[in-house]
Amino acid sequence: MNTIKTIFFGAIAILALHSCGNKEEITSYRGKVKFETIAISNKVPGRISKMYIQEGQVVKKGDTLALIDIPEVSAKMAQADGAIRAAQGQLDMAYNGATNDQLGQIDGKLNAGKAQLNFANESFKRMQAMYQDSLITKQQFDEVKMNVEMAQAQVEALEAVKNEAKNSARIEQVNQAKGQLDRAIGAKDEVRSAANEKYVIAPADMTVETISLKEGELLSPGYTLFNGYKQNSVYFRFTVPESKVYNFKVGDPLRLINPYTKEELDAKIVAIKQLAQYADITSTAPLYQLSETIFELKVVPVKVDPSQTFYANATILIKE
Repeated sequence: MNTIKTIFFGAIAILALHSCGNKEEITSYRGKVKFETIAISNKVPGRISKMYIQEGQVVKKGDTLALIDIPEVSAKMAQADGAIRAAQGQLDMAYNGATNDQLGQIDGKLNAGKAQLNFANESFKRMQAMYQDSLITKQQFDEVKMNVEMAQAQVEALEAVKNEAKNSARIEQVNQAKGQLDRAIGAKDEVRSAANEKYVIAPADMTVETISLKEGELLSPGYTLFNGYKQNSVYFRFTVPESKVYNFKVGDPLRLINPYTKEELDAKIVAIKQLAQYADITSTAPLYQLSETIFELKVVPVKVDPSQTFYANATILIKE
């Protein structure tokens, strides 16, 4: 009886060893799942008025992510409209000559321009003191300074118009009036462009990873408000030492496997580059030899299966 048991368990052991020997091996090349990142910022300063999304939400290209309150836009639009009216009036006078009513209009515009210049100068003085005390940014100070210069230019232009209104205009004066009108229209278009910046729009289909500010907080120009991952942009990042990098070439096909779900997919190498920075090397390959150079493989899937799920920085393996 003992002999039969010994033979039975021995046969089981042999079968187990045989099945293990036929099992496919997984290499020691460990990689990470990555996605192309997107950082969304704004060109003009403002305060977060409304936030329409939350972290982790998937958005489509063109979706409105946030509303920015930009109070300066209304004031600049009014200034641009005034500049257009003044330039159009100057052009009309250049063509037709000035009447008494037009001269009166010029005087009214000139008085309004001087009042605007005085107001701009007072604002400049206040903002200059605030700038010296570091209470405002240089950009805000420069905007106030620009308003003074624009108001001064408008007053000077109206004074020149008043001096020449009674005389017939030469062709040079007509062209000058056209140029001022074009410049005023261009300034209004610029204000319209700034007004469009109050809506923060998704530039692509993406998953929002982080939101840097909350409603009511101030957004500075160029400050990243949203960080996220572009949809359908998955790739894989592997690090290999110098002694093994020659086993790979750009364009080589690879078979990858998720060590947890056992899902497999076909991929190919699209780039091989050296990791030159010490911090990059130690974070990705902490057991590297000091004498070896470390290289990074960028691998992309040949075809993404919609049924497969990928998470950023999850582990992925190369299968042999």
